[in-house]
Amino acid sequence: MNLRFVAPVLAALAFSAPAVAQQAADQPTKGEERLAKMLQGRVAGEPEKCIRAFPVRDFTIIDGTALVYEVGTTLYVNYTRDPETLDDGDLLVVEKTGARFCNTDIVRTRDRAGQFYTGNIFLSDFIPYKKVAAGS
Repeated sequence: MNLRFVAPVLAALAFSAPAVAQQAADQPTKGEERLAKMLQGRVAGEPEKCIRAFPVRDFTIIDGTALVYEVGTTLYVNYTRDPETLDDGDLLVVEKTGARFCNTDIVRTRDRAGQFYTGNIFLSDFIPYKKVAAGS
């Protein structure tokens, strides 16, 4: 193998790899796009450590992105400490310590088909997103 040919090729790859990686990082994931669509017309409030556990009308796992809870007209988003581990194919098993759902509660995941343990979810604070009032 001709080393005079290999060196310039390796140098070109070394300089182009960060640019390609940056372009990929700039593109939103499917999960990020789905979450953005859910949050259209809403504004974020102050993060909360705990939220009401009932009545939860809708609960959504957004693959690799966040957990979303609908309580009344408010969407609460929990980005978790490791959002890349979120899999919308899993079931969540929540061990609450009280009547509220808190960022310290234990959340485990199970596979939908086989019901076997797949991991733990470590929650962060819940960010409330409320609809923007008409005329605001």
